[in-house]
Amino acid sequence: MSQPDEQLVERLFRYLAITSQSDARAETLPSTPGQRVLADLLASELAGLGLDNIHIDANGVLTALRRGSVPHAPCIGFVAHLDTVDVGLSPDIHPQRLRWEGRDLCLNAAQDIWLLAAEHPELAPYVGEEVVFGDGTSVLGADNKAAIATVMTLLDRLRDTGLPVGDIAVAFVPDEEIGLRGAKVMELARFPARYAFTIDSCERGELVWETFNAAKATIAITGVTAHPMSAKGVMVNPVRVAADLIAQFDPLQTPEHTDLRDGYWWFNQVEAGSAEARLQISIRDFDTEKFAARKRHVGTAVETVRALHPRARIECLIEDQYGNIAAALGDDRSCIELVEAAFAEIGIAPKVIAMRGGTDGSALSARGIPTPNYFTGALNFHSRYEFLPISAFRDAYRVTERIVTLAGARTTPAARAA
Repeated sequence: MSQPDEQLVERLFRYLAITSQSDARAETLPSTPGQRVLADLLASELAGLGLDNIHIDANGVLTALRRGSVPHAPCIGFVAHLDTVDVGLSPDIHPQRLRWEGRDLCLNAAQDIWLLAAEHPELAPYVGEEVVFGDGTSVLGADNKAAIATVMTLLDRLRDTGLPVGDIAVAFVPDEEIGLRGAKVMELARFPARYAFTIDSCERGELVWETFNAAKATIAITGVTAHPMSAKGVMVNPVRVAADLIAQFDPLQTPEHTDLRDGYWWFNQVEAGSAEARLQISIRDFDTEKFAARKRHVGTAVETVRALHPRARIECLIEDQYGNIAAALGDDRSCIELVEAAFAEIGIAPKVIAMRGGTDGSALSARGIPTPNYFTGALNFHSRYEFLPISAFRDAYRVTERIVTLAGARTTPAARAA
C-alpha cells in the first residue's frame, strides 16, 4: 500500500475543524453538541465505506462493523474518543502543517505566541520534518482526532486493497477526557470485538497495557454558623474542618511529588464558606491492594476528623472510576502479542510504560474487552504546544494496518477446535 500521509493529514484537519471540546460541568452525554456533530459526520463516512451496523446511540456513542474476508479470524476493535480536552484554552482548533527547522517557531503572529526550541527538546528528533502544530490558542487535538483519522484512513484503504482481514469493530465515544463517560456506557452488544485497541497520546513506540486504578472521593462538610463576636463554643468553621482533613494526607504522596509507579491522592477541588465545604480527591494507584488501602485511608481520615469536630456533619462518597487494564488481561495476552508483532514487523522498538492516567481501554477492559493502547505519535498533549510529527503519525497508521493483517492470519480457538 502507498504511504497514507496525505489522507491522514487531510482527515485530521477535517475532524479538527469540528469543535468538540468536552465540558465537565455538563450533565448531558455527550457533554457538548460538537461531539454529536462529529459522530454524525463519521457515521456518514462509514456508510460510504460500506460498513454495517452503523449506530449512534442516545449517548452519542458511534459503533459500526466492517465485515472481513477471513471468517475464522478473531474480530478486533478500535476505539477513539470524539472530545478534545478543556484546559482553559480556546475550544476552536486551527492546525498548521510546518517544517520544523530546530529554531524558535512563531505559532501565532497576531498574538505573538512562540514555541521556543530550548524549552522543547522533545522536538529535536524531528528537525527537517513536517509537523502539525496548533496556533497556540488551543490544544492541537491530536488527542484523539489523530486516532480517528488513523482508523478512518485504514477502513478507506482496506476497501481498495482486498487484504485478507477478519471483522473489525469500531467505536467512537464521547467524553473520554472527563471520566471515560462514553466507554462506560457503550452498548457492548454492538461492539463484538474479542479484544480492542485505543490509539491515544504518546510518542512513537509507546505501548500501554497498564493504567492506574482510579477512584474519586467527594466529601461534604456542614459546619455551624455564628457571628464571630459570639462564636466561642458555638461556631464550627467548615474551612478549618477541611484544612484538618487535608492534613491527614502525606503531602509527598501527591501528583507533584510522585512519578513512575507511585500512586497518589490529589485534592483537586475545594469549595468552602462559612456554612459548608466540599472537597474532591482523586485516588490513584497501579497496585490493586495499595489502591484499596488508599481508599480505606480516606475513610479513616474522615473518621479522625469527625472525632476532632464532633458537631460538624461530614459525609464521604467514594466512587470507582476505572481500573488497571493489566488486571483484565488474565493469562490471555493475545492482544499484547499482536501489537508487539506489528511493532516488530515495521521496526519500531516498543516503549512499554505504565500510564499515569486512564484510557477508554481502562473502562472497556474492566467490562470484559481487553483494550491496550499504543501511540498516535503526538507529544505535549493537553498543552498549547501539542504537536504531531507526520512521520510518527504515519507509523501509528502502519502499526494499525499491521495489526489487522496479522489478526487476519489468526484463527479463533473455536475454529482451531473445529
